[in-house]
Amino acid sequence: MHAAFFLLLGASLARFLIRHPGDGRTPWIVALSAALALLYVLGPALGSRPTPRRLGWLGVVVAVWMVLVVLAPSFAWCAVPLFYTGLRTLPTRAALVLVALLTAFVVAAQLMLAEGVDPNLVVAPPAVAAVATAVFVHMQRQADRQRHLIDDLLRTRRELAATERREGTLAERQRLSMEIHDTLAQGLSSQQMLLQASERLWESDPAAARRHVRTAESIAERNLAEARRFVHDLAPAELAAGGSLPQALRALAARAAAESSLDVRLHVDGVPVALPDRVESALLRIAQGALANVREHAGARTAALTLTYLGDQIVLDVADDGRGFAAAGAESRDGRGHGLPAMRARVRQLGGTLTVESAPGEGAVLSAAIPLDPLEGAR
Repeated sequence: MHAAFFLLLGASLARFLIRHPGDGRTPWIVALSAALALLYVLGPALGSRPTPRRLGWLGVVVAVWMVLVVLAPSFAWCAVPLFYTGLRTLPTRAALVLVALLTAFVVAAQLMLAEGVDPNLVVAPPAVAAVATAVFVHMQRQADRQRHLIDDLLRTRRELAATERREGTLAERQRLSMEIHDTLAQGLSSQQMLLQASERLWESDPAAARRHVRTAESIAERNLAEARRFVHDLAPAELAAGGSLPQALRALAARAAAESSLDVRLHVDGVPVALPDRVESALLRIAQGALANVREHAGARTAALTLTYLGDQIVLDVADDGRGFAAAGAESRDGRGHGLPAMRARVRQLGGTLTVESAPGEGAVLSAAIPLDPLEGAR
């Protein structure tokens, strides 16, 4: 559009000089043409917003052009680029008024150049102005619509990113809370029980008291290692050394028996297969939490861990012969309300199910079933 303006301005000036050689208006025409060209060049530096400087510039440009049209009607067609300049600068209604004014000048100039009344000279300029204005308004509306769509897209992306950050934070908090419950909290509870027992036996049976203290020390050392591992999101220590899940469960059963009077046994049914790391970690943590609840609250003499490989799923059962509990008290059996919810969260993340069966005086059975993908297990 800028190139068209200067082309029309140069053509109009050339036409005047060719048709009116030696005319007394020539110096004024040349000076006004140069001034109009200079003013038009300065326009982009003022921006496109309707600031006072921009509006003043537009008024001067239109005034100089009108004077040129009065002196030489051939400059009338420079109005087309000025249509767009006004439409970009002014509000829509004011711009339409300016376009109508410029069009009237073009019609008057064309009639001055014509030797008689030509209907085309009356109809053509308004038609051109209408088409030019319609095209600009349509393009402007399309641009505004695209700008709104882009703004909505950016806002949606920001909201989505914020939601993902919140979900990631909540997931990490849940992971840490489960790890803390299944390791540090249970270890601290065991240490407390052992230290209380050692205090009671300190005078009557010093040897047994020292054994309890040494056991509490080993639990503290193991909990420290576990804390470092889950802070770094590593596998449990029993699995990190390359051992299988049955081996880790067997070590867990032996340790639970050594730390208390509970007789813990492990049974493995089916043909063991390689399991995904996250499945092994989840089942081991569930076994730790279940045994901790049995040791602290069930008053049981024996507990049994049963790991069953069923091909399309793996099932871990933890049974005890303790005092049991009513079904309505399942969630609060551990006394803190975190054990069973944490186990359910672990199983749910893997697409499995967790069930608890118990009755007062009849012990309890906790069963965690996790489906397996054969291809993933083979990897």
